[in-house]
Amino acid sequence: MDRLLVLCRHGQSEWNLKNLFTGWKDPDLTPLGVEEAKAGGRRLKAKGIGFDIAFTSDLNRAQKTCQLILDEIDQPALQTIRDVALNERDYGDLSGLNKAETAAKYGEEQVHIWRRSYDVPPPGGESLKDTVARALPYFVTDILPRVMAGQRVLVAAHGNSLRALIMVLDRLNPESIMKVELNTGEPIIYRLNADTSVASKDILKG
Repeated sequence: MDRLLVLCRHGQSEWNLKNLFTGWKDPDLTPLGVEEAKAGGRRLKAKGIGFDIAFTSDLNRAQKTCQLILDEIDQPALQTIRDVALNERDYGDLSGLNKAETAAKYGEEQVHIWRRSYDVPPPGGESLKDTVARALPYFVTDILPRVMAGQRVLVAAHGNSLRALIMVLDRLNPESIMKVELNTGEPIIYRLNADTSVASKDILKG
């Protein structure tokens, strides 16, 4: 049984390019972001990987990335489930602000804590711990059972919602997961054992 799970962070967004806190705001992909998503799809196709179902967030940049990948692997009409549980971490009052300007306003140390601590949320927003509490139950109830049943599953989402899944899959502690960086448009291929532990992990780098 091929218990296959592929995670992919969306391609570069317009706000990534402008160095803005994005969160639940909904900017589009840049031309580079479109190409990153297509390239990720081509790398999956070269590996002979296809899917039985896809999951994505409620945000356009992840949905578009998902569709571009599916187009590249010749599965444009694959069933795709969208859910807010897979949304990016909500940056609250920081959303839309330039990261350098925010550091100047609140102090670099405070902004570093908001960005890199596990359980300290920015004003009006979510910590990574909050994001895990939102994304992980959805993964356990809606995504993982399909993988364990032998379906090949694609999840196209965001840096922090995917970190929540990786934290569990790779059995990382809060300190370790904060050091994990996910490149845009770069598929991560997991194959799972019968007990849900990871049999193999392969990052398809560009």
